[in-house]
Amino acid sequence: MRILGLLGGVALIATILWDTFETIILPRRVTRRIRLTSLVYRSAWKPSFVTAKRIKNPQLREWVLSIFGPLSLFILLAIWATALIFGYAFVFWGIHERLGVSSEPVNFLTYLYMSGVTFFTLGYGDVTPVLPVGRFLAVVETANGFGLFAVVISYLPVLYQSFSRRETSISLLDARAGSPSSAVELIRRHCRNGDSAELTKLLGEWERWSAELLESHLSYPVLCYFRSQHDNQSWLRAITTVLDTCALVMVGLEAPAWQARMTFAITRHAVVDIAQVLKTKPRKKELCTERLSAEDFQRIRSIFSEHRIELKPGEVDRRLSELREMYEPYVFSLSDQLLMPLPPWILPKDAIDNWKTSAWGRIQ
Repeated sequence: MRILGLLGGVALIATILWDTFETIILPRRVTRRIRLTSLVYRSAWKPSFVTAKRIKNPQLREWVLSIFGPLSLFILLAIWATALIFGYAFVFWGIHERLGVSSEPVNFLTYLYMSGVTFFTLGYGDVTPVLPVGRFLAVVETANGFGLFAVVISYLPVLYQSFSRRETSISLLDARAGSPSSAVELIRRHCRNGDSAELTKLLGEWERWSAELLESHLSYPVLCYFRSQHDNQSWLRAITTVLDTCALVMVGLEAPAWQARMTFAITRHAVVDIAQVLKTKPRKKELCTERLSAEDFQRIRSIFSEHRIELKPGEVDRRLSELREMYEPYVFSLSDQLLMPLPPWILPKDAIDNWKTSAWGRIQ
């Protein structure tokens, strides 16, 4: 039994150390062999998901979901620390380390207590290893505890810097595409009288934003669970709006079509890889809710015509549908997984931008 305990403790310590290294330090690929952190997040997300689904109040539901991202970091840290303490306790017990202790009987709980005191460097000194091997392991565990907390402390600023950069662009989208963001509104506000220079510049900026999102959310998937700070905003809504805009520009407008293709490529890449990291299979085509009906597309033509935005001749709606099939199954599945609503193509008539509202009313 002690041999099994020793081997199990070594395996547990090695697993946790590698998972910590892979999660915080190693730039990760989309697929990985060890998925302990992913398993923890998926298991912890289920209770939050079920609880939020039962809440009728949208604001209360969003508040409950917003807690999960930051709280999950502490849950993960607690799991790592607890697993390491048990791992070292099994190693001490497995080598049958002699302890300098009072007349109380020595059992596994005694080794577990000594491991916890050593890991957190409390220094009580009431239970200490006697043999050289045990003392060496105690020093290693102490260094392990220091190292874990030092790495995690340096990990948090990186996360919040990535989150802050992401949210800055999403907040800027409010005045550019409405609240919630809309592809039609984005084009309408940037292509007045047929001038698309501003739209080309904006799509270039969002090409870089999508590339940064791809890099940060693959390296730190927990960022996918971090909610935006304002109503009607989320990273999924923003990235879907950009995809909608690029698809509509590619099939319907002339000038920024090349930039739209470049932005569409990297943005779809980000959506597909994030869905793979979160183990979210794309929804089947027949299960996708129709976001853009034929009547809505006619409304788009009318809106563009009113603002002198001409669509290219041909079967624009058919070609647009083909492009939508390339990304909508993924954004629908991410929406279901993260409980983040998707943006509309056309803003409702009563929609008002977030910047026009406050706790005391709104601009008329």
